[in-house]
Amino acid sequence: QVQLVESGGGLVQAGGSLRLSCAASGRTFSSYNMGWFRQAPGKEREFVAAISWSGSSTDYADFVKGRFTVSRDNAKNTVYLQMNSLKPEDTAVYYCAADLRYAWRSTNYAYWGQGTQVTVSS
Repeated sequence: QVQLVESGGGLVQAGGSLRLSCAASGRTFSSYNMGWFRQAPGKEREFVAAISWSGSSTDYADFVKGRFTVSRDNAKNTVYLQMNSLKPEDTAVYYCAADLRYAWRSTNYAYWGQGTQVTVSS
């Protein structure tokens, strides 16, 4: 069982930056592959980024490549999403997710956080 808690969201102007954190409970965090997803009002949840259990592999949605960076610190049971050059269209609730399998871009992760709101003003 893994419990995930996101933090770091907020209101930022276009072009600004935010760093989201996702803190996980449990002693087996380092075994989990992690994903970041987002959901804007009236839209489906969409993949943003993923990182393997070791941190050696990452993947990004095309619309965030070059702007967002996913990383993890297994000693701190935390995964991060550094978001730079934010755009108004990045406004959404951002969720982290965990799974022992390589769920990767799908939403078939076993565990989800409650989400953190990111609002980018123009």
